[in-house]
Amino acid sequence: MAAEGMKFTSFYAQTVCGPSRASLMTGSYPMRNEREDDGRIPHPALSLNEVTIAEILKPLGYATAIAGKWDLQGRSKQQNMSPTELSPCHQGFDECLWLPNTATGKPIYQGDQIKITKPVRSTFTKMFTDRAISFIEKHKDQPFFFYLAQPMPHTVLEASEQFLGKSKAGLYGDVIEELDFHTGRLLDKVKELGLDDNTYIIYYSDNGPWWIKREHAGHAEPLRSAKTSTYDGGLRVPFIIRAPGKVPAGKTSDLVAASIDLFPTIAKLAGAKLPKDKVIDGLDISDVFHGKQKTLDRPFFFYQHQALRAVRQGDWKLHIPHSELDRTKEGKSWLNHLPVKDRPYIEEITLYNLKNDISETTNVAKQNPQIVQKLLKQIEYAKKDIGYHDVIGENSRRKVVKN
Repeated sequence: MAAEGMKFTSFYAQTVCGPSRASLMTGSYPMRNEREDDGRIPHPALSLNEVTIAEILKPLGYATAIAGKWDLQGRSKQQNMSPTELSPCHQGFDECLWLPNTATGKPIYQGDQIKITKPVRSTFTKMFTDRAISFIEKHKDQPFFFYLAQPMPHTVLEASEQFLGKSKAGLYGDVIEELDFHTGRLLDKVKELGLDDNTYIIYYSDNGPWWIKREHAGHAEPLRSAKTSTYDGGLRVPFIIRAPGKVPAGKTSDLVAASIDLFPTIAKLAGAKLPKDKVIDGLDISDVFHGKQKTLDRPFFFYQHQALRAVRQGDWKLHIPHSELDRTKEGKSWLNHLPVKDRPYIEEITLYNLKNDISETTNVAKQNPQIVQKLLKQIEYAKKDIGYHDVIGENSRRKVVKN
């Protein structure tokens, strides 16, 4: 895909899977989204008042579908709702074969009904790819949007018998080999159906590796840290877009782009209208995809769930200090798997030049006071407009639902 399209080397998702999927679907930072829960747990119960990519495409005649992990219905213990009340079927998707999250023992739903009570995880990659292929075959003569949210390589890892032992990298490698194979099947089908010159295919990850799972997690070297962290290893992820004849082949971009950008960009590509009553944080980067735009000077904010931790603009990334109050509000249990050096307990403003220091090792704040002041102004904007901790921003749609 990279050889036939464009890859991004400074592309950001979110630090964990639920917020990452919310940012993709709504084009907004998760702290801005309206929720149907009390907000204490990072995985959002995304309100039906939010507008998804699927919902802006449907009025244009697009067929829409999802196969795989949804993780935006919240966790049923958080809110007095059934697991299906916030399912993708109620948020713009015509066809839904979905998994609430990747915890073992969770059923697979088709629509709002349980389809497989006890699914076999080793079948996931093929099953969800098969659904994507059948959907594309069915809707090849009309516009379509398919969201293939593969559960693998989120643990617990399992590969089918066909791929077990195929990789020299152990079970994790086997899982990646299987993903690669079935992604190839999907690309082959798009070509076979004559859709290659009119289809954008996007591939990226929802967050960095989960270090608590050790050899089953992969790694993000030379990036620092991993999932749940706001060092780049937590949410700077591989990203490729492929569209022969539209996206120039074999190109690489280091512009700062993010999953929040996909909502407005897809809207532009399809000619869809963005909601007028909601602030969208993402940017339309269609001209970047098409090779027409070479610069993109924008801030990107790093939230560790509710906590605002850092901002990047250009090559510069600023981390702000975190007090004992911050630590108490955020809790510690979800950070305990990270090495002590990578936990977000910094006592002073820290500035990194990511072009020279991709691993975020050397604080150059004292040498660059003007850059520090510029980025601190961006932090103040985010606090005021988006929000942080228990503070709801001026243009946030976030509501606290108390049980």
